[in-house]
Amino acid sequence: MPLLRFDIIEGRSDEELRKLLDAAHTAMIEAFDVPDTDRYQMVHQHKPAEMIIKDTGLGLVRTDNVVVISIVSKTRTQEKKQKLYRLMVEKLARECGLAQEDIMINIAENNDADWSFGNGEAQFLTGKL
Repeated sequence: MPLLRFDIIEGRSDEELRKLLDAAHTAMIEAFDVPDTDRYQMVHQHKPAEMIIKDTGLGLVRTDNVVVISIVSKTRTQEKKQKLYRLMVEKLARECGLAQEDIMINIAENNDADWSFGNGEAQFLTGKL
């Protein structure tokens, strides 16, 4: 658990998508100390006109390879978040050939009561996780 959503412009191959997801998962394991089996990822592909990702005045130059990664997670320290941002960008640049400027990440936090992994249960609350 964290839950990752990748918003990208359509056109990547299955192999490119797998590299993207694998690199992100490796960064997640290293930065947030999650088990390898905690892997919840979804890819949403959009037509170019459906994604407008500006630079917030930072001088970032975006391309059609832009990737927006939205993460829902239990609360993490600022240090772990910064480590995740750094590792995610390094791994996606190295393993997927993405420009660092094309990687945008945001984290929305929640708590144990906000998760049910199935069976209508809150497994963090019941002690199953």
